[in-house]
Amino acid sequence: MIPFFFLVSLLALPADTFGAPTDIVPISGQTISLRRNQSPRDVIEWGALAKRQRDNLIARYGGPKTKKRSTGYNMVVNQDSDSIYYGSLAIGTPAVSFDVQLDTGSSDLWVASSSCGTSCGSSPTYDPSSSSTFQNLSTPFDIQYVVGYAAGYVAQDIVQMAGFSVSNQGFAVVDSMSDGFLTSPVSGLLGLAWESLASSGQMPLWQTLASSNTWDSALFAFQLTRYKNDTTAQELEPGGVLTMGYTNSSLYTGSIDYIDIPGTPSYWYIPLTTLTVQGNSISITSGTTAAIDTGTTNIGGPASSIEAIYAQIPNSQPATGEWEGYYSYPCSTTVNVEVSFGGATWSISPTDFAITQISSTECIGAFFEVSTGTGAPSWIFGDAFLKNVYSVFRYNPPSVGFANLSSIAIAENGAGGTVPSATIGAIIAAATNTSDAPRRHALSASVSALLFLVLSGVLLL
Repeated sequence: MIPFFFLVSLLALPADTFGAPTDIVPISGQTISLRRNQSPRDVIEWGALAKRQRDNLIARYGGPKTKKRSTGYNMVVNQDSDSIYYGSLAIGTPAVSFDVQLDTGSSDLWVASSSCGTSCGSSPTYDPSSSSTFQNLSTPFDIQYVVGYAAGYVAQDIVQMAGFSVSNQGFAVVDSMSDGFLTSPVSGLLGLAWESLASSGQMPLWQTLASSNTWDSALFAFQLTRYKNDTTAQELEPGGVLTMGYTNSSLYTGSIDYIDIPGTPSYWYIPLTTLTVQGNSISITSGTTAAIDTGTTNIGGPASSIEAIYAQIPNSQPATGEWEGYYSYPCSTTVNVEVSFGGATWSISPTDFAITQISSTECIGAFFEVSTGTGAPSWIFGDAFLKNVYSVFRYNPPSVGFANLSSIAIAENGAGGTVPSATIGAIIAAATNTSDAPRRHALSASVSALLFLVLSGVLLL
């Protein structure tokens, strides 16, 4: 007979003692593999392949074994002539791919739900009931953007992107949003800023990968294409590339100029030190900061500074109607803008300064008035700036880096080619999101049977 005190001791032990799984982790997974433009994108492909082969040989033959780390990349799509840049990821078991806007100005991942209704338009939607690894955290989600809102609830599932798989990744399932917020085929948004900004309270996908040493280097980088000056551009064009865990040296020249975030990481914000227009300096108050935001098309700043910018452009004036907050200026004027964030000086192409032409002689400028909230950066530098540089977002030390684009990168502007589309491929590295994740102490079959025998023994005593 089993002694009673021994049976009681077994009952008092936590389930973990018997080897019960505390998290559901897939044995194998899938990830995103995208079709690519043959030229010049084959440089990106060959570079990634060469690096992977070298890393494999080092891991196989060189030195002591270390925790596997890796790199990946996601081909970007340029939607509506530089208005939105999106990439692809996959969610669930089995994995289903979605296109999501890539936004370094926010921190939440969300996708439209199958219960969203007409407000989601014709965008593909996520069906939680189709995923065996879905967990509803039963936490409301609501986020407000300048262009609208999205609302739903917080959940967890396996999320895969650029060859990486993250179990228990937090995200929002959105069942309500502003009409017209999404334009098909985009189904949601991937926030790439820091966890402290997340309305969901969940650690962003990139931060999970960076903090878990899954990447070779704890950073991600963008090269974005320009099509706004291409009169033959289609609604969707090749948009560049997002690399994870490395920088692609074929896409930039010289060194990367890093500027540290001056305080607690939230936005990717850095000091704005100088700004010149037509060779004339615009007064910048000491301590001014700027957020570097791939999710913003143009460049926003304080009203007084925006007024000073257009004062350097003869015959410019405040625009009206839907263009309130913007300025018009003569299309015949070539506007030269240079900016520094405390290091090197970067130029903004006159092409990117001009948003659009509103009459036979007038254009709208990319710099517009914005009033940000308390504690937020007073300037927002979006894609009108980022198309002119190779941009790097580094985890530690928290910083943003810029470099000059290479001739290979510049040649992709307006080059056309096959638009990347999402497919499901192989996992190269995996991580688990453990930040505020509810641990599921589900009992294994063997442990359940053991406890049943113990209880039976107790009842027979």
